[in-house]
Amino acid sequence: MGLLIMALGSLLFIPGAFTRQYWIFLTGLFIQGVGLAILQTASNPYVAILGPRESAARRMSIMGICNGVAGILAPLILGRLVLADADATKIKLEQLGPAERLVALENLATRVINPYLVIFAGLLLLSIWFFRISLPEPGEEVDDAATGSATTMPASLLSYPHLILGVLTLFVYVGVEVIAGNTIIGYASSVGMPMTQAQFFTSATLLCMLLGYLIGIICIPKIFSQTQALKASAVLGILFAGAAIGTHGTLSVIFIALLGLANSLMWPSIWPLAIADLGSYTKNGSALLVMAIAGGAIIPLLYGKLSDFWSPATAYWIVLPCYLMIAFYGWYGHKIRKNLKTDTR
Repeated sequence: MGLLIMALGSLLFIPGAFTRQYWIFLTGLFIQGVGLAILQTASNPYVAILGPRESAARRMSIMGICNGVAGILAPLILGRLVLADADATKIKLEQLGPAERLVALENLATRVINPYLVIFAGLLLLSIWFFRISLPEPGEEVDDAATGSATTMPASLLSYPHLILGVLTLFVYVGVEVIAGNTIIGYASSVGMPMTQAQFFTSATLLCMLLGYLIGIICIPKIFSQTQALKASAVLGILFAGAAIGTHGTLSVIFIALLGLANSLMWPSIWPLAIADLGSYTKNGSALLVMAIAGGAIIPLLYGKLSDFWSPATAYWIVLPCYLMIAFYGWYGHKIRKNLKTDTR
């Protein structure tokens, strides 16, 4: 369903291109976002339960690399197809008369059609494929009927404090991840770095994340556990953020980029810890965790407000309590359970 809804959202880009109505594009993006949320709700617990629980962070690191590589390639490919010669086209449009400008804009908008037709077709085929294959629902393997054990399931997700704390932890994590990636160019410019250099630091942050994912794939669980990875990541986040605040110029920008390394194993580690022992509530818990992605929409706005009142450098203080929350969850929060008899895996 997630793939199918994403396909429908992508299809809206075609009438948006023909009519050049911005609200149609926004509607398409919103529908794609709905599909992505459903897809995340389904895919993350699947990756977590496909193998031993102690190596779930390793599998999610592989998924993170796929996300990262796609995040690098997709803008490059679409930019090449849709925005080729965009600067020259912009100058040309300013020199054309109204009628000629209208024709040129329509030609420019139609560049969107073919790429999004391909995206629509690919997502549609994937959705049909998943409808045709038989996969168990996450959590089914621990149902009473399957295990033959007598278990007492709590009546509410609120009975799982480690899940609720996991949602809050994921909320602040996504917030600091977005801050690290999306504010670094503006911060680099604010310390006097030319834009021609500053523009590469978002990619540097992403490369640091990919390096962290590789470390997770190689080392979890052979060298260290996913819990230890979360603890180490939180400590690195505190150290790098403190160093960025305490230094100046290019060095402070480098420490912001290194937050990508600190952030890389947080998502893969928080997920399996948060959905552990949920049993048939795994799907519902996964949905709550996906909703925590809203932290990436809220916490960066707070950073922006603080940077307006103080400075971009001082505003990075907002990430320190976030990393402290993540450290708390890694050391203690994920262990909190109510005294209930629940099914375990």
